[in-house]
Order: sequence, then structure tokens, then C-alpha cells
Amino acid sequence: MNDPARPIATAPVTVIKRHRIATRLWHWITAVAMFIMIGSGIGILKAHPRFYWGRYGANFDQAWTTLDQWPGWVVTLINLLTIPASYNLAISRRWHLFFALVLSFALLGFMIVSLFNRHFQRDLRVRAGELAPREVAHDVREHLALRFHDPKRPAAYNILQKLSYVATIFILLPVMILTGLAMSPAMDAAWPWLLDIFGGRQSARSIHFIAMVALVLFIIAHLALVILAGAWNEVRSMITGRFTVPGHVPAHTGEDAA
Repeated sequence: MNDPARPIATAPVTVIKRHRIATRLWHWITAVAMFIMIGSGIGILKAHPRFYWGRYGANFDQAWTTLDQWPGWVVTLINLLTIPASYNLAISRRWHLFFALVLSFALLGFMIVSLFNRHFQRDLRVRAGELAPREVAHDVREHLALRFHDPKRPAAYNILQKLSYVATIFILLPVMILTGLAMSPAMDAAWPWLLDIFGGRQSARSIHFIAMVALVLFIIAHLALVILAGAWNEVRSMITGRFTVPGHVPAHTGEDAA
């Protein structure tokens, strides 16, 4: 039988270096910028809460969606997130444009540094074998079982993480930035091809909104997974760069058997 006086074995832990300083700085700058841009963007949206496709759109044109068509809880949440809290289009625009510059240059700097330190090639490169249905299904099962890290390679990203980060960094954020530029009359004069790419200013505005919704869904999923994976350990790793990997309790030997 187990000896009650014998100390209980604790699982060994290993501390690894998980995030470089460039990744950590970009993460927190982007988190602040995105929060303010979402709130100020809502403030701008309230000035004309209708979306169209094409080059032009006004009150009497057919909109593909309007704010009054959305569920009541969504409108309530939008009102809570609006920056500033009271309707002020001028202030919303100032905050939005300033943090759009912060977001854009932070992303550019992160991309340049990540190319030099090989973060993209080493950590986010999607290999053909990882896209095999069996591998994707395995990662889905692991996530459903709340196992988010490979015990053999705890610092590695799984395929679901890679795909979501690649889509966010290389598709959603650039689309947000470019469609934002396409809505600027000054940028349209300097780069008229922007409007051609997105099919007009109103189409650019609609795509900008859709990309924002996709980013909000990514943020919600990201925060939920951080909590499920162990919020303190995950957040600490994004602050200090160090991540604690829990070990395993050694198997009982014959001395403990009855």
C-alpha cells in the first residue's frame, strides 16, 4: 500500500523560451491598436450604418446589410464598445486613423524582423504533410480534448494555429489596411488602382467591415483558447517569453503496489 508519510511526487516542469521580443512587442501593440480601432470604427459606422457593393452608395440605394437588421444583443454590444462612448464622428476618425498607422507600421516591422530571425520560416511555415486530412483531424481531436501542445515539441505551433495565424497576419490584416487606404480620397488620388482592386469605395468599405468581423471572431477564439490552455502561463509567455511546460507524474513502481 502507499505510505501516507511518503511525500507525494510532483510533476516535473520544464521552462522553455517560446516567444521572441519582436513577437511579444508586436502582439501587445496590435492588441491595443485593434481594441481602439474596433471601438472607433464602430463610432464611424454609426454615421452611416449601411453597406453596399460597387463604387457608390447612399441612403436610397440597396444595402446588403444595415445596423437595424442586426440582433438586439449585437447592437447593445456595439454601443458598449464604441469609442468615444458618446457619438462623435470627428474624434472616432482621429483615433481610428492614428491607430491604423500604429497597426500598419507595427505589422510591417514585425514582418521584416520575422524574416530576418526566421520566425516565419521556422514556426509558421505550413508543410504539405500537415495539411493531410488525417493530420488535421488529429489536431482537431486534440483541441477538443483540450490538449493544445505537443509534449515532444511544446514550442511548436500545430496546423490549426499555423493556419489561423497565417490567415490573420498575411490576409486579414493586410486586407484591413488596404481597404482602409482605398476609402481615403487622398490615397485614391495617389493610388487609383486600389479602388480597381476592390471594385469601388463602397465595396472596399464592405470588405473592410467583413475583415473586421473575421478578426473579431479570431480574437474571441484566441482568448477562449488562451483561457482553456492556462491563462496565466500563456499570458506570462507573451510578456516574458518563457513558457512552463508541465511534465508528467512518473509511473508507480512495484514498491507502491498492494
